Amino acid sequence: MNRTKKTVLSISAGLLVLLNTGLVGGSSYLVNVAIGRSSALENIAPESTLSEEAARDIDRNWKEQTRQAEDWMKEADLEEVQVQSADGLKLSGEAVITDPSSHRWVIAVHGYRSSHGSMAALASYYGLRGYNALLPDLRGCGDSEGDYIGMGWLDRKDMLQWIDWIVARDQDAQIVLHGISMGGATVMMTAGEELPGQVKAVVEDCGYTSVWDIFADEMAYLYHLPAFPILNIASGISSRRAKYGFSEASALDQIGKAQVPVLFIHGSEDQFVHTDMVYQLYDACPTEKRLLVVDGAGHGNSCLLAPDTYFETVFGFLEAYM
Repeated sequence: MNRTKKTVLSISAGLLVLLNTGLVGGSSYLVNVAIGRSSALENIAPESTLSEEAARDIDRNWKEQTRQAEDWMKEADLEEVQVQSADGLKLSGEAVITDPSSHRWVIAVHGYRSSHGSMAALASYYGLRGYNALLPDLRGCGDSEGDYIGMGWLDRKDMLQWIDWIVARDQDAQIVLHGISMGGATVMMTAGEELPGQVKAVVEDCGYTSVWDIFADEMAYLYHLPAFPILNIASGISSRRAKYGFSEASALDQIGKAQVPVLFIHGSEDQFVHTDMVYQLYDACPTEKRLLVVDGAGHGNSCLLAPDTYFETVFGFLEAYM
């Protein structure tokens, strides 16, 4: 081999090493930013397209719902609750006991990088109808242990522990799983597991089809990058660090195995978890189901923009199964 060819090969090899190093480094950064507990990344949703009127309605309703939740919790018995995940993490939450004699329960599941307190307003609507509520902190969030966020996939197994906590306390429990955003994905992923008979229905609000899909969307929005190859490499890194890959974490696959009724809710103007996703999820669900698309609502604010329609639909749906 002549000197010129050796030089070209040497330069090419060096460039490949640099490229691979850059891709692995970028992918590792993506994993840390997207699911690492210590990441400061929180507000990653695209800019809202809500009208000024809708924004005012949401702000007013949020204040009213917050006051309602505060009044409800003042009258209820509050209990700090802990369970242990199958992989040894201490998971924390709060039980709000509206009526010790009631067998109706809701497990209200929060969204991305949030905590159980964010679900108090929604849970208060259940409380006013005699439900007891369990508000968990998902792994890697709030007071629960975990170095990585489960994005619903690891959380689906954790949810089984929370369900068992209720069943151990109340064998006659009738349980609803209600989640928003990542919590919506969590309850759909949980629906694909073998559940005890005490779980009667699932309400999912603006959950995504899969972790791969939502991260691919965010890569395009935040960094203007295609999924390949960085997301592929990041998924492999996540498999080693967080014990799950992005492509396996599919709410779409899990909802196809559901054995309980499911209510799907989404905002028509959701620019984060695109509204198209809910139609795929709805079509994949084999059980009794209903779909509510709230006109003009963005991500996670359907219950704030149209609370009357939202909760009339929720409790109208649940009444047949509770």
